[in-house]
Formats: sequence, structure tokens, C-alpha cells
Amino acid sequence: MVIDLKRCVGCYGCQLSCKAEHGTPPGVLFARVVKREIGTFPNTQLVHLPMLCFHCASAPCVEVCPTGASHYREGGVVDVTTDDCVGCRACMQACPYGARYFNETQTGYFPGQGLTPYEQRKYAAQNVGIVMKCNFCLDRVQAGLEPACVANCAARARTFGDLDDPLSEVSQLVRLRGGEQLQPELGTHPSVYYLPPA
Repeated sequence: MVIDLKRCVGCYGCQLSCKAEHGTPPGVLFARVVKREIGTFPNTQLVHLPMLCFHCASAPCVEVCPTGASHYREGGVVDVTTDDCVGCRACMQACPYGARYFNETQTGYFPGQGLTPYEQRKYAAQNVGIVMKCNFCLDRVQAGLEPACVANCAARARTFGDLDDPLSEVSQLVRLRGGEQLQPELGTHPSVYYLPPA
């Protein structure tokens, strides 16, 4: 995935569409937007930094998982097999990007009122006591659709595709605009690239 920081306006559309797609409980944000200030005074700039699982080629979360629940899927997607996850949370500690969440309870958004019909439907597909994370909406991608955060980005700041294909849009964007990985010094080799804001 390539995220163009020049185009991102911080509308939180990616964050909201991800919540709607996956029906995640309160506090769980597979796609989140953080604000960062770059530059030095008086030449500073506010940048909205969309964050998600970076689907690292050398993912620490996969290396430390004692059961193999955290694993690589086709195309390098890092995923969690819910039936194999024992909830030890070692992967959460190993992830340097804070991209994993522990599904502790099925708490709704309206405490004391029970779960809404939407929450009941979405939560039924989620196991309690396991780790959750972004999987690039693999079910949507396999159906020929874009991930929810890409499809619903009003500014078209997100592009999804095959980085290994030199003719793909994502590959060309990274090559032509100088896409950068977040914290490359960690050696995790993330599959998400940011295009500079200026």
C-alpha cells in the first residue's frame, strides 16, 4: 500500500470505513490517523499520518508467535488464525508499530444498553481472548475489491496493489515519488510506503 501524505487531509474516512467494515469494538482501530508536526520553527507543517498494520516482510510478530497463529499469507499479508491464537499477546509486544489489539470482551459502544443489532452481527465473527489486526481486507481483495480504507479515501491518498509488479500503480508511485517506509532502521521491511508531504 502507498499513502500519499500530500493528499491526506486527515478526514478519518479510512478509520471510519475500517470500523464499519470490520465492526471492531471500542478502542480497536486497525486504521488510525495520527497527527505529526514536521520541520523546525518557523517552517513547520502539520501532517496526518495514517497508520495500520505494515505487513512487514520480516515481521517480529510472526517470529515470536508460539503457536504459529501469526503468519504470512499470499502476497506477504501478515494475518492471525483465530483458532490458533491463545491470547498470549507476545505479538503485541513485538510489533514496533502498535498495530495489534487484544479482543478482551464484547463491549458495545453504548454501555448499559447492550449490543446494537449491528454489533451483535459483527461481533459474532470475532473471538474473544485473541489478538486482532488489519489484514488488508483480504476477503475484499480476493473478491476483486480494494481494501475498505482505500475504497473510501475521499482524497484518493491511498493506493493498493502489487509492489513487485514494476508496471503497477503502487510500484510506479514509490519509484517516481520516493516512497519511504516508516522506521526502516528497524529492519522489518514494511509493505506500506509513504509519499512525502512536500
